[in-house]
Amino acid sequence: MSHSLRCHDLSFAWPDGDVLFDGLSFVAGPVRSGLVGRNGTGKSTLLRLIAGRLTPQRGSIRVSGELGYLPQDLTLDITLRVDEALGIAGVRRAIDAIERGDASEANFTAVGDDWDVEERADAMLGKLGLPIDLDRSVGELSGGETILLGLAAELLRRPDVLLLDEPTNNLDLRARRHLYDAVDLFRGALLVVSHDRELLDRVDQIGDLRKGDLTWYGGNLTAYEEAVAVEQEAAERMVRSAEADVRKQRRDLIEARMKMDQRRARGQRAFEQGGIPKIVAGGLKRSAQVSAGKHLGMQSERLDAAQEALADAEERVHDDDAIRVDLPRTAVPAGRVVLRLEDHVLRTGLPVTLEIRGPERIALTGPNGAGKSTLLHAIAGESLPLVPYRLLPQRLDLLRDDLSIAENLALLAPSTDNNDRRARLARFLFRGRAADQPVQTLSGGERFRATLAALLLAEPPPQLLMLDEPTNNLDLASVAQLQQALTSYEGALLVVSHDVPFLRELGITRWLAIEDDQLVEVDPL
Repeated sequence: MSHSLRCHDLSFAWPDGDVLFDGLSFVAGPVRSGLVGRNGTGKSTLLRLIAGRLTPQRGSIRVSGELGYLPQDLTLDITLRVDEALGIAGVRRAIDAIERGDASEANFTAVGDDWDVEERADAMLGKLGLPIDLDRSVGELSGGETILLGLAAELLRRPDVLLLDEPTNNLDLRARRHLYDAVDLFRGALLVVSHDRELLDRVDQIGDLRKGDLTWYGGNLTAYEEAVAVEQEAAERMVRSAEADVRKQRRDLIEARMKMDQRRARGQRAFEQGGIPKIVAGGLKRSAQVSAGKHLGMQSERLDAAQEALADAEERVHDDDAIRVDLPRTAVPAGRVVLRLEDHVLRTGLPVTLEIRGPERIALTGPNGAGKSTLLHAIAGESLPLVPYRLLPQRLDLLRDDLSIAENLALLAPSTDNNDRRARLARFLFRGRAADQPVQTLSGGERFRATLAALLLAEPPPQLLMLDEPTNNLDLASVAQLQQALTSYEGALLVVSHDVPFLRELGITRWLAIEDDQLVEVDPL
């Protein structure tokens, strides 16, 4: 198959023995494929294995054609020029030397067939919304522009197979749309890891990575979710049926044992009463024992089979619990002002006029570097809200790493008793011993959930909640959990995000944007 990648019998484990893949095999053909799964299932690791950044313990990886790879943690040397980051600086120098009269073989070899490389680079940068000079320094670019520059570098190499790992993280709306267009135009085999719903609704198939296995579903993310919903409904019916069968087989086994005991007791009484000769009684006893043993064995086998069927059925049910939040003390009357700024100049120099009333849900958008995060931090840092408030920053550094989740909550809600705190944490899926995990051992998704729990359960309860890019680095299940939690939140919300589907799910009532150093009302996205 042209433009494809094949993984056969792939096995990989970390040095601590944690096994991610054991015999994974799949083929991704010349279509756009999305890869989804919970955080920690190995999506990024799989891309790194395919790209040759990691080596599997067993198995083979075959890529037909040129491979391109844009990692999630892309870092570029800030001292480089743009053409150097694009990998075309040598060709530009050779073309320039030839035009100045140096027709050496080395220069012609360096150019090859890339006489139009500068025009192609400019065109590629323009398509991605980066009309920047090739001699400009990488250090002058924003984080989002660096990601797009990395993508441009990969696309200029004309890859047949392209791997993208969370490419829209840290991209503003304009940059995301340029990336969406690039994905739509790509004609090779594309494998993209993402939690961006809008991006995943543009792919041709979805691969669900779960417990080391990869299952493919035809269609985009919406079609995948519909298919999974049907599967889960059927799986839950299978569990209920299997549970009923296990109960029946247990009852049958108990009844069989009771009947065997009753027959044994009757035979013993008949022998003691002398109604049956000893030799005949012994033969009957042995025959009854053999018959009863066979019957009990058959019943035990049926019970074992029923329990095995139940285990198989339970394995098909996804353990994607939802956060349950009941926070009535966060409710704000509709007319109450929770934040009022009139021509207030923040320490950043941004003039802000803003009033938030009651349980409004406000989205704050704008290009990268406009000052959205700075605005949230300034509001919190200057204690401007008129009600209890909390800020969830991009960096999840609010909790003490050396304490457990429950101990952190005890610091933030000291008047609650231990049982109450644990009951509240259970609603955020930290049940039993899970609440005793040290924060430093949590995965990214768990740390986010613990931080969100601490913010919402802290005292006094926040009536204004400010969130800074909350869905960055969250898998789809965690985003769904966050949406569930915020749906139950009854206070005012001020959310900075480029994730438009997420914002729409929150029921945003006002849309604001920072444009040209001004905070303005905009139409819903």
